[in-house]
Amino acid sequence: MSTNRRDFLLKAGLGVGGVAASGFIPGVGYINAATAAELIDPLATKQPHFPGKVKSVIWLHQNGAPSTLDLYDYKPELFKLAGQPVPASFLKGIKTSTQGGVNKLFASNKRTFKQYGESGAWFSELLPNLAQQADKLAFIKSSVTVGATHDISILKLNTGDLNPGRPSLGAWINYALGSLNPDLPSYVVLYNGEQEPSAGSVNWSSGFLPAVYQGTAFRPSDSPILYLERPDLRSADQQRASLDLLKHLNKLGGDRRPNDTELRARLESYELADRMQKAAPEAVDLSKESEATLKLYGIDDPTSESYGKVLLRARRLVERGVRFIQVVSGYPSNVQDNERRSWDAHSDLDGNHATQARMVDKPIAGLLADLKTLGLLDSTLVVWASEFSRTPWGESGTGRDHNPWGYTQWVAGGGVKAGYTFGETDELGVQVADKDKAVDTYDLHATVLHLLGLDHLKTTFINNGRSERPTVVYGKVVKEILA
Repeated sequence: MSTNRRDFLLKAGLGVGGVAASGFIPGVGYINAATAAELIDPLATKQPHFPGKVKSVIWLHQNGAPSTLDLYDYKPELFKLAGQPVPASFLKGIKTSTQGGVNKLFASNKRTFKQYGESGAWFSELLPNLAQQADKLAFIKSSVTVGATHDISILKLNTGDLNPGRPSLGAWINYALGSLNPDLPSYVVLYNGEQEPSAGSVNWSSGFLPAVYQGTAFRPSDSPILYLERPDLRSADQQRASLDLLKHLNKLGGDRRPNDTELRARLESYELADRMQKAAPEAVDLSKESEATLKLYGIDDPTSESYGKVLLRARRLVERGVRFIQVVSGYPSNVQDNERRSWDAHSDLDGNHATQARMVDKPIAGLLADLKTLGLLDSTLVVWASEFSRTPWGESGTGRDHNPWGYTQWVAGGGVKAGYTFGETDELGVQVADKDKAVDTYDLHATVLHLLGLDHLKTTFINNGRSERPTVVYGKVVKEILA
């Protein structure tokens, strides 16, 4: 914890109590006690609006948009009408001209569906392991969004907006609740594959919030944090002395620029990096995990190995109090085919989804089972989401186009009505059947915030004189999926 900073402020008569009494800081002006706490430690733990059901969120973004028609949303009518034109009645009220056009209905002859668990949830043969966790999940089968392009819709999924500049959901949570572990980033981004996810860091940006609340990306390797190790020729005392001098020099400039959040974030990053050298190596080290645990996460399979390692690290970070872990699916290390580097199956859906599903199926099932065994599922929310899904009609004869009008997402963990399904799509899976049950990105965000004890209408930040909130001017809590 930043005790040196707090001790200095207390000894200087500028502790939170002192500031509240005087209400004035030289160079900053008159402020209240809450603002004073922000200035002293912006990542200090803060109280929610009401008791939350969970403490942490693992946000599983399935990059590239899987066809939930081929995973969870069984449509007998689609198999019956495959190869025929889409009836005009199913296209009423939607625009498809920006995409590849409407071709004939497509259903893979490899696809089979079965019901699982007491809930009777449908899963295809692509997800045999996750199917065993059916009764832990609450499905939202009436998800909707904007499906212009992947990058735009991914930005909306993470920030609620179609243009860069707004904070990501993780940044809002970091700002509103602070950190539970001062030795680790409170908001971490994980991904597998050799490349950074599509559109990159704008999806874990702090936007107009102070920069200290942005996400910290970990690389997909055995050493996920760059420059974590101290150089061999530098002792811990020498490094501490250098940091103290740097902090003193930066403070001289910082006193003249109290509103420079980039500078504050940089100062905090130096201190966090120093603390992380002690805590982070252990947090991301999988070598002490048992063989049974590694197998549970699919780390014994080349296709699921990289994603399994990412999810096992996510569990270890949750154990250590990390608030928000944003996991972006990539591709297996044993795959070189560019067509299978995300779920984006405009062609060869069978080949693409067979690879991607095998990559995520066992790791996600293992994560849910592991969290349950360790007693962490009750305090953790797992969200399975994508930027949109895919159409019931074919493209290139063997793939599917973008579908933002009706698809499946799910949540699991504390405060969730396990084994429940909310909403549905029409008989072909084109769009939401009952528009009153449509769940937009804003609604999903509002529900996640609610489970953390935050009212999305009261989670606000003044930006250029305007009171901003995570869900812009939209959003409702999906109460039907809450326990």
